[in-house]
Amino acid sequence: MASSPITDFYAGRNVFITGATGFVGVTIVEKLLRDVPNVGTLYLLMRAKKGKSVEQRLEELKKNSVFDRFKELQLESRLSKIVPIEGDVGLEHLGISSKDRETLIDNVNVVFHSAATLDFFQSLKETTNINLRGTRRVVELCKQLRHLDALVHVSSAYVNAYITDVEEKLYPSPDDPEKIIQLAETLNDEALKQLEPKLLKDHPNTYTFTKHLAEHEVANAASQFPCGIVRPSMITAAWKEPIPGWTISKNGPQGFFMGASKGILRRLPLDPTIIMDYIPIDVVVNGIITTGYYVNSLKTKNGGRPAELQIFHLTSSTYKPFRFEFLKDKINSYLHDYPLNSAVWYPNLRLVKSLMLFRLGAILFHFIPGFFLDLVTRIGGGRPILMRLHKNVWNSLNTLERFIFTEWHFDSKRLLALSKSMDIVDKKKFGIDIGELTWDEYFGNTIQGVRQYLSKESPKNLEKARRKDKILLGLHVVLQLAFYYGIFKLIVGVTGVSSAKGALILPLFYYLFGLI
Repeated sequence: MASSPITDFYAGRNVFITGATGFVGVTIVEKLLRDVPNVGTLYLLMRAKKGKSVEQRLEELKKNSVFDRFKELQLESRLSKIVPIEGDVGLEHLGISSKDRETLIDNVNVVFHSAATLDFFQSLKETTNINLRGTRRVVELCKQLRHLDALVHVSSAYVNAYITDVEEKLYPSPDDPEKIIQLAETLNDEALKQLEPKLLKDHPNTYTFTKHLAEHEVANAASQFPCGIVRPSMITAAWKEPIPGWTISKNGPQGFFMGASKGILRRLPLDPTIIMDYIPIDVVVNGIITTGYYVNSLKTKNGGRPAELQIFHLTSSTYKPFRFEFLKDKINSYLHDYPLNSAVWYPNLRLVKSLMLFRLGAILFHFIPGFFLDLVTRIGGGRPILMRLHKNVWNSLNTLERFIFTEWHFDSKRLLALSKSMDIVDKKKFGIDIGELTWDEYFGNTIQGVRQYLSKESPKNLEKARRKDKILLGLHVVLQLAFYYGIFKLIVGVTGVSSAKGALILPLFYYLFGLI
């Protein structure tokens, strides 16, 4: 394997990773083990939960599909480099035992902090504890590490969601973190909820607010050791690595592709002309790893003193913008090229620009079919979930509206400059430039990845699924004919017009239903 500045930097260095069981964290682990064969020990902060020890959870982690290619390359022996550290960013001192803490203090060289609560609806008490205080606890640990070379904090492009044109810089803190921590510790959730509008100001939710505050925790330590902040936008399936289309995340497009391929999600509130900022997981991970190397290299150039805080946007909106109008005529084709054998109805996803029209469509195309499908499931002894799923989406729409219909522009000049400065081997191995990404090919791979890794359907049953898709199409056409015949009979029966005149009115109803 060719040597490069980044692989040389990580060779022999020990890395501490928070959030290691999440989408970003587990992909960092796989990438380091696969492409930096001489990397030192990877210490993963993990919680013991559901009656399972961290050692048991580690064994489960090793079975994650992210390691499928890794195992094909027969690299399993490198998994021995992983050491679980029992703890939790939500606990004092990260919940780490004295013995484990000493191990980290004596051995860790690089820290990747990716743990966070991503729930837009979570209380300020919980998000303050995990996102703000959790970051403070990580920084406090970093201050104790004897051989720390770099801290990379995984933030979000949306921490500055109150503005639509965002630069790669630290924006003023939205509030005093000490005040927020004190309020979260002393007030109950109900009292905090009443204060939220005043505290959040222009922030859309507690997530962006506390993640913004967390950036300042890192900034406060930047004079003591090399620090970098990366701000990904919506993180999507893999572009190239470990496998094109690979994902374990149901957030963003992966989630609605999953629902659409099942035939249960038929309408999506989305303006196809608005730029949606998506960034593949492998680009995010490469950006995190590269940032760790880069902030340390600046210290070397700066005579051994940490340089100023480095902030990079891992985004696409200003460099490789994506709009769903690029795909609106292809999405359903992809769904039928790679259908699910477990589909409950013929997939047909339509984008709706208005929340009001979406709600009307949801009643007809989501709730009514969902009610009957849940009834059939209940009769068959299964667990009905569709009505609950659609109700959750309905109830969350007002909160999510700002993210659905707002167009942000995240400047990424500094990231692109960093990419240009990279060694030629590193550019290939840890690429962060998405200039060659082709969105239609990428989403074709994403839908295949959703099919295999989220819906758990093997490529081997694809032909069987395609045969079922044709049957569902026939049933779909029959149901539509029956529906419009019912409308026709209703028109004739209610108005008393002739069948010929009723047939002339029918296209109007077809057009109106087409709007929702």
